[in-house]
Amino acid sequence: MAHTAPATTDWQAYLRLMRLDRPVGTLLLLWPTLAALFLAAEGFPGVDLIIIFTLGTFLMRSAGCVINDYFDRDFDGHVRRTNQRPLATGTLSGRNALVLFACLVLCSAILLIYLNPLTQWLAVGALAVAAAYPLMKRLTYLPQVVLGAAFSFGMVMAFSAVRNELPSHAWLLFLASVLWIVAYDTLYAMVDREDDLKVGIKSTAILFGRADRLIVGVLQIIALVVLVLYGVQAEHGWFYYLGLLGMGVLFAYQHHLIRNRDRDACFAAFTNNIWAGFSLFVGSVLEVSLAF
Repeated sequence: MAHTAPATTDWQAYLRLMRLDRPVGTLLLLWPTLAALFLAAEGFPGVDLIIIFTLGTFLMRSAGCVINDYFDRDFDGHVRRTNQRPLATGTLSGRNALVLFACLVLCSAILLIYLNPLTQWLAVGALAVAAAYPLMKRLTYLPQVVLGAAFSFGMVMAFSAVRNELPSHAWLLFLASVLWIVAYDTLYAMVDREDDLKVGIKSTAILFGRADRLIVGVLQIIALVVLVLYGVQAEHGWFYYLGLLGMGVLFAYQHHLIRNRDRDACFAAFTNNIWAGFSLFVGSVLEVSLAF
């Protein structure tokens, strides 16, 4: 049941609304995006692009959290993991959230001034998909696919920003990222499955049912295969594939964690994907920096 504490303008509540106290989501986005930036540049992409994409990742992830909580404000109070969020408790109002969302989007738009038109249009598409995600949880059991698409735009935007075009193999990175995100966000949804069933929120965890662990594993394997196909097309060497090997080992560890579907273990498996993304990042940076 949602709490009804009076609305305030407590700055700490705004930080919690943007998840600044929980940087997991930002890192899940940041490492693959920076990996794509280095791969697109086939070397060091420049301090300016690293700063722009790092800030853009932070701003858009924060904006996504704010608009998600706005749409879910009547549901979050009934879910154990989310019942203390600022909108669920009434610490902040829906109007506060919308103003913050607008400010974050405006800051992101300012960053786009420094990028080419193709990247700007891709960013608009990413924002539209991200804003639609919270509504998808009411309409389809596949909202994780929508989230995956929104999160994966950063990788193709990296290529467009560096090259002012989108080579065909860049879309392989996009596809691999979507598959990977559906897998790890299913782990996240497994934490809330019982509560979501009660309040009517849809997710892949509910759709997959007892086949959840199998399907997550299949998605992770296919994501790795697509990343290998990208590496073949881009003619990458062993450093890149060592990064993928690290991802594979971490995926196996995640399946060990979720073997009993314990809530805390599923959440730990979800957060472990930060290291999977970091492995991809390190392998990519070493590939374009040290390969010979």
